Parts: sequence; structure tokens; C-alpha cells
Amino acid sequence: MTTLPTRRLGRNGPTVSALGLGCMGMSFAYGAADQDESLATLERALERGMTFLDTADIYGPHANEELLGGFLQGRRDQVFLATKFGFVTDPANPGARTVSGRPEYVRSAVEGSLKRLRTDRIDLYYQHRVDPNVPIEDTVGAMAELVAQGKVRYLGLSEPSAQTLERAQAVHPITAVQSEYSLWTRDPENNGVLATCERLGVGFVPYSPLGRGFLTGAITDTGSLSRDDFRLSTPRFQGDNFARNLELAQQAKDLAASKGCTPAQLALAWVLAQGEHIVPIPGTKRRKYLDDNLGAVEVTLTADDLARLDAVFAPGAAAGERYTEAGMAMIGR
Repeated sequence: MTTLPTRRLGRNGPTVSALGLGCMGMSFAYGAADQDESLATLERALERGMTFLDTADIYGPHANEELLGGFLQGRRDQVFLATKFGFVTDPANPGARTVSGRPEYVRSAVEGSLKRLRTDRIDLYYQHRVDPNVPIEDTVGAMAELVAQGKVRYLGLSEPSAQTLERAQAVHPITAVQSEYSLWTRDPENNGVLATCERLGVGFVPYSPLGRGFLTGAITDTGSLSRDDFRLSTPRFQGDNFARNLELAQQAKDLAASKGCTPAQLALAWVLAQGEHIVPIPGTKRRKYLDDNLGAVEVTLTADDLARLDAVFAPGAAAGERYTEAGMAMIGR
């Protein structure tokens, strides 16, 4: 069983496992939770050297941080723990969300996360979405205070524009940017974010590197998803878009078969091949999928393989936007 290699998260950042674990689905967005299997999956991740764990206060909300907080008792020093703040929910309307980057909100949000995670520090603290009504300098300034206080070790931004990243970096070093990036979501290549990360020495952490499960080949009809699965609300999982995207997934399956690997391993190997500063965080709540994902580090893609994948999954090849109109409005600010 191959030991999971490590990568440096940014030019001057920490060393983390080359694949991280997105924990959101254990508590949120992808149907019913199975806490016993989630805990077993976390245990397996640590056994295999996958020690970069990613959560957020909005996942649940709060339930995912609480799950990890319990799991990490006696294990805290074995992991590199990332969480996020920024989404604000309305108790009277849980489906409604706003974004806050106000300094006072930053200071209150971190206290909630520390309590739920049952820890005295967060290794990587992301602003989940940029607040267009608060200068990024003010938000990152408040985040930098948390570093000075020892509550947070490193700072990150999720789905910022390249220009916002530049401004944030001028206030305090940004260790990582988290954005969606995969064979079927190649926006960071075109909007300057990937290039800016590389130039500034900022690590890049792709979420949904398996296209929300689509690139695994396991999703062949929407009827297999539970009715409360948030993917059903997204354009890529609807109507003609879904049918067209199935054709893309089939081509990935065919290439994976020719390589002797699974489609998930092929998709993750492609992301890993895009740069040494890139650390994807595929999410799963089941051990069998975790083990499958970890096999990606053993897949070597040739120049011909990469060219074939680029041809099939050219930027814009996926049908439909990745979020609803409201969700897309929060991206790249």
C-alpha cells in the first residue's frame, strides 16, 4: 500500500498530504449522513496518511465541525485542519444565506469554530466567499489579528478573483486559495487565479476535483440521488445538460479503462499533474471511495494522456453552470 506523498502548500507554507479530505458530505448537501461510516472514513484517512482535513462552519450548519471536533480528541496533532467562515444563515429561513466579511463577524466566527472543533487553533482559516460590501483589506486585517493571537496559523480565501487575491496578499500572506477545479471546471485557468497563485507563491486547493461525483462514472441518472441532494438544484445535473455531461463522463471512463485505473483516479491524477503547488481535496463519506481516491497518486499520465483529456474536457466543455445564478454571483469577487 503506497504511502501518500506530501506537497508544500504555497512557497512558504506548511507541508500537507498531497490529497486532502473534503468532509462536507459527511454532514451536509449530499443526502443522509451516516456518522459511524463517516468516523470510520476519517480513521482510514489518517491511517493512509491523508491528514489535511477540510470543513466549514456552514456545513450542517455547524454539524460537520462538531463531528470533526469529536473525532480529533486525542488526535489533534496528527492533522492539518482547515475550516471557513463567511456564510451567514437566517434562523427563520435556513435556505437563505448572505455573506459577511465584517471584522467583528470574523472575530465571532472563529470563536464558534474553535469551540465546535474543540481545539485551541485552526491551521488554515479561509474566508468562504468574499463580501463585496467590505474591503478585502478589512477582512484580511481581522484575520491577520487571529494569527497574531495564535488562534489561526495560516490564512486562505475561497473563490476570490485574482485581483482580490493580490489585494489580500498585500495585507498578510495568503497561504492557500480554494476554488472549484477539475476536468469539467477549468475556470481558474481562464480567470487568472491559477497564474496569480503561482506568481505569488500561494497554494491552490481544488474542491470538487471529481466534478461533484460526476467524473467517477458512478452517477448515471439523477434518480440515484436523494431528493435533498443539492446537486439536483444545479444546472449541470438538469435536463439536456445532464445528458451531455454523461457523454463526457463516459469518455473519461474509456480512457481510465485504457490506463488500468478508475475514472476517479484518472480525474484526480489530472488535477495533481497541473502543478506541484496544487493539493486537491476530494470529498467522500465512505471508506471504499476514499481508498479509490488514494490510488490516484500511483497513476502517471503521459503527455499523450494529458492531451487527450484536454481535448475532451476543453475549458467550457461541461454543459451548464456549476451553481445556480445566485451561487455564481458569489464567485470571483
